[in-house]
Amino acid sequence: MSKKVITIAREFGSGGRVIAQKLSEHPGIAFYATNLISIAAKRRGLPEEKLESVDERRENPWRYTFDENMAMERQFHYEPLNDILFYEQSEIIREAAKKEDCVIVGRCANYILRENPQCRSVFIYAPLEARIRTIRARTGLDARGAEQLIKRVDKQRKYYYENYTEQKWGRKEGFDLGIDSSRFTDEQILEILSATVDQEYSRM
Repeated sequence: MSKKVITIAREFGSGGRVIAQKLSEHPGIAFYATNLISIAAKRRGLPEEKLESVDERRENPWRYTFDENMAMERQFHYEPLNDILFYEQSEIIREAAKKEDCVIVGRCANYILRENPQCRSVFIYAPLEARIRTIRARTGLDARGAEQLIKRVDKQRKYYYENYTEQKWGRKEGFDLGIDSSRFTDEQILEILSATVDQEYSRM
């Protein structure tokens, strides 16, 4: 039986992660987001906090790990932590899409699963003003601080996505559905997603 897979990319402060988490509360639907970091860390035998520091972030030339297998040849092989995390997460995402119904947040999942006919990709966005209100309520920051945080996180996500996919982050061609979360309640968005997904899968 085909697995239902939904990837949700999101602008920071748009509520995309919350929506994805609520969608995964349906019985039998797995949720993948930051837990991908811990899974990747265990598979590679690396400290989770090291990989967490580069999750969906711009590559840092000082964040490298040493591959001890190369030491026997008296050569030092360094691999960027960003690369390690991306490639491990990519494998985990592909494996999850094959074995279970799931919702996956960010991590270039729409691109990684672009050839999977069972995958439906969604981009959640909202006007900057709406996102500032959300982040202020969540963090207690003033308007300026919230705006700076939004722009910084979105810039990191944009760089990360475009670096590994060579595609423009957030462009409509990369997704099956785009939703402005400021125009709907979370419950309405869940209804839209559920109805869209059920209709699409009924055609398969």
